[in-house]
Amino acid sequence: MRIETYGQQVEVTPALSDYVQNKLQRLNRHFDRPIEIRTQLCLRKPEHQVVATVNIPGRTLHVDATAPTMYAAIDLLADKLDRLLVKHKSRKRRPSRIAQAALDS
Repeated sequence: MRIETYGQQVEVTPALSDYVQNKLQRLNRHFDRPIEIRTQLCLRKPEHQVVATVNIPGRTLHVDATAPTMYAAIDLLADKLDRLLVKHKSRKRRPSRIAQAALDS
């Protein structure tokens, strides 16, 4: 898993970068192949916003989260990404209606 973290009007400290790495590391369990995640940390006064772009084979997913503190926004983002990836995997595994109709016939 490759996680790239950068800031827009915010300095990305090593502590913030490590926190993002640790929180998003749990997403690795959803895929066998390596995935790429770009996270952008920005300040939209008075809120902190984190935006993530996840590149997985065949798809690009976008997620954002806003909270009063940067660490809370990162926590929300990790939860949203986890739910989105589970949803994406379940959609991928479900047979399509056309394939199901062909099997029924």
